[in-house]
Amino acid sequence: MVTGKDRQKQLAREHYQRQMQARTDRQLRARRVAILGTSTAVVVVIGGIVAAIALLGGTDGDVATASAAPSASAPATDAPAAAEPTAYNPATGTCGYVADPGSGQVKDVGLPPAKVSTDAGTMTIKTNLGDIVAKLDAAKAPCTVGSFRYLASKNYFKDTKCHRLGTDFPILQCGDPLAKADGKNATDGQGGPGYRFVDENLEGAKYTRGVLAMANSGPNTNGSQFFIVFGDTGLNAAYTPFGTVTKGLEILDKVAKQGILPGGTGDGTGAPKQTVEIKDVTITGKS
Repeated sequence: MVTGKDRQKQLAREHYQRQMQARTDRQLRARRVAILGTSTAVVVVIGGIVAAIALLGGTDGDVATASAAPSASAPATDAPAAAEPTAYNPATGTCGYVADPGSGQVKDVGLPPAKVSTDAGTMTIKTNLGDIVAKLDAAKAPCTVGSFRYLASKNYFKDTKCHRLGTDFPILQCGDPLAKADGKNATDGQGGPGYRFVDENLEGAKYTRGVLAMANSGPNTNGSQFFIVFGDTGLNAAYTPFGTVTKGLEILDKVAKQGILPGGTGDGTGAPKQTVEIKDVTITGKS
């Protein structure tokens, strides 16, 4: 028998997945606009009239579109499309991280080194409410863990706020370095490091209590935003799981009991009433 609470969870899950799809669409538009402005406009001269002909498409839900407008004077020659990230190469021990200029609000710390370790690590997220500790699975998600090691070394997460909480949909989302988490800031959820990398470890992925996974805006658009699951979400296998929380889930349980601020997304998620601020992130283990 389906209860009202089960139905609520299902609706929240479906809304979240629709948001992710909308976000993917907007991200595609942002990239196409960015590429168009530098490489894909075709200039045609007819009777002294210069016409710029270009194709546009797509749209996204949490990611801002590119601010640069396409230029009518863009070169007529075809230029290479934006680089795509590449998966971990066991032969060289490297990952292909690529710049993502159309990714929205950026805290630029450069690109991580291509060389990564597949050794397990332990990540400690120091918050204003206590420590959240997770075991990182670099063997199954080497590019993801490599990115987190790099961002932690740059103090990227220092003094940032977790901007999204679900109650019926039990996740806490963090990693936007510019989020205000006040229920009013329209750009919360759009921040990132200005680069992206591939999805990993998706086969058979389950998002149950304790799972640490990447938030994204479509395939291979991982940046710095991540979420911690403190219940059962039933999400599709589309978000890179890269670790498991071993300590601190009770913090999320307490935060969830406080609820969310007004101005949420309409899917039962929003900025948490109880502020969760990340003071520091450290990762131990070979890097």
